[in-house]
Amino acid sequence: MEPKYSIVKKSIKSKILDGTYEPHQKIPSESEMMRQFTVSRHTVRLAVGELVSEGWLYREQGAGTFCAERTEKQRKESGSRKNIAIVTTYISDYIFPSIIRGAEAYLSDQGYHVTLFNTNNDHEKERIYLEKIITQGFDGAIIEPTQSAFTNPNINYYLNLERLDIPYIMINAYYDALEPVRVVVDDEQGAFLQTEHLIENGHKEILGFFKTDDMQGTLRMKGYLKAHREYGVPINPKHIVSYNTTEKHTKPMEELKGFFSQQGAHPTAIVCYNDELAMKLLDVIRDHQLRVPDDLSIIGYDNSFLAEMSEVKLTSIEHPKSDLGKTAGKLILSMIHRKHMKKDVGEEVKSVIYSPELVLRRSTKNINATSKSLQDAT
Repeated sequence: MEPKYSIVKKSIKSKILDGTYEPHQKIPSESEMMRQFTVSRHTVRLAVGELVSEGWLYREQGAGTFCAERTEKQRKESGSRKNIAIVTTYISDYIFPSIIRGAEAYLSDQGYHVTLFNTNNDHEKERIYLEKIITQGFDGAIIEPTQSAFTNPNINYYLNLERLDIPYIMINAYYDALEPVRVVVDDEQGAFLQTEHLIENGHKEILGFFKTDDMQGTLRMKGYLKAHREYGVPINPKHIVSYNTTEKHTKPMEELKGFFSQQGAHPTAIVCYNDELAMKLLDVIRDHQLRVPDDLSIIGYDNSFLAEMSEVKLTSIEHPKSDLGKTAGKLILSMIHRKHMKKDVGEEVKSVIYSPELVLRRSTKNINATSKSLQDAT
């Protein structure tokens, strides 16, 4: 069991790191903290004493205990120089290794060391890594936000990064309230292209599967809906399946099985949140003795290595992957260099938004009767 003084110490330190306690601000008295944590005076004094000795707090005789000013010099002394943090929701699977390699290779060439952190799309892990970035002397950070579609409980940590002048950029998504520099794909347009391709090939009953606790998923759903409206295709609300991170290995597959078990006409096509989901749905399709694309068209997103792994080569939307990582590396170094010069020297670092492209393979089929007649005639 963790000692009580350690719990008190961590709580005080977290409030310093998220900016709740600002430099030279008086912290609560011993009596107030005794009531707050339901601990003895000795426990509070032990926690505060360690934070004073570590430079997080300082005491003034007769006035109380105050939050210390931790300068950039002090932060650098607690960590190594020329070190960039890369925080992603995942590290070792899907397209993330390619993104990380792109950033790491560029930063390494520029003499920077990269430290990787994996949040697993969990806010608590994100908080822990933001604290490390603040305390361990990182020059800057490349961050993929956690559950970016939702209000973030760690927003104060990002504001503290800005107050401490620690540059950061966001990749793949971003927290809208912060308006950070970011490197992203136009996900709304990408899903529009997915859906437009299917509509132009005669599909009207199109299932859409979207992971909606991340900004990418909400934007891709928006693109799916936009394509239906622009082409005058009625939207069936029952054809939209949303799921979150904890449900991604179960809910989409169960929902697709439910569609197949219904009586009457089935959907003729599926728009997938990404290629990883498409591979899992292909297993369900095979289990029901259906063929792609003869019985059902399916289209992925990200043009990952998975798109060409299956016996069905997957039509997908291109994601820049390694190039996105490299661009992120260039932008964070530009921000660091600009920080060390006068702010008005050189061009302001701006966000980069990649335009999506459709990569055609063999997982979609044209079901237009007129198109088929023309093809037969030729």
